[in-house]
Amino acid sequence: MSKLYLVPTPIGNLEDMTFRAIRVLKEVDLILAEDTRTSGKLLKHFEISTQMHSHHMHNEHKTVDNIVSQIKAGKTIALISDAGTPAISDPGFLLTRACIVAGIEVDCLPGATAFVPALVNSGLPNDKFVFEGFLPVKKGRQTRLLALAEETRTMVFYESPHKLLKTLAHFAEYFGEDRRVSVSREISKLHEETVRGSIKEVLEHYTAKPPKGEIVVILAGKDT
Repeated sequence: MSKLYLVPTPIGNLEDMTFRAIRVLKEVDLILAEDTRTSGKLLKHFEISTQMHSHHMHNEHKTVDNIVSQIKAGKTIALISDAGTPAISDPGFLLTRACIVAGIEVDCLPGATAFVPALVNSGLPNDKFVFEGFLPVKKGRQTRLLALAEETRTMVFYESPHKLLKTLAHFAEYFGEDRRVSVSREISKLHEETVRGSIKEVLEHYTAKPPKGEIVVILAGKDT
């Protein structure tokens, strides 16, 4: 039966690709990829020859209806992002919602997601947490930080290396420089690193040693 598959891909180490993900990508009629050049390397590595089309944040609004029509006509389609699980700070939500509304079965495979290992090895409470993803760059950033100042659950953020120092400085300003934080970068890759400490300590570390690679920031909630 035709359906939409959401298929996680490795965030670094190719050995994190599951057997099921490889099988599904070989069996579907079409793969929707965030960047066909990036995904092309992954598919080549696993000898997957399925046709691939582009599906990213700049065209997803325009392509959703057509994709839904293709699935309703009998095609089975898989959506992948450049790394990790689709719809987690990546395209996927709009298409998933449209398929559900249209009565199409959606099957999300378990697999790599950057924030899970970062959260688990942070040493901060992970029984309850809130995923914030990327903070607003300009408009709405101050409002969001003010709202989070009262958050008691552990908070999860994604950040780019060239904005990490600015974000940590904002954290020190809004949450206090003694609040605990854990910064993980290059998860599952050769130069994987996690730096833990107070916001002040971690800010000093990365001021002296500018960060590189993909970054997940885990911030302790407010003490109650």
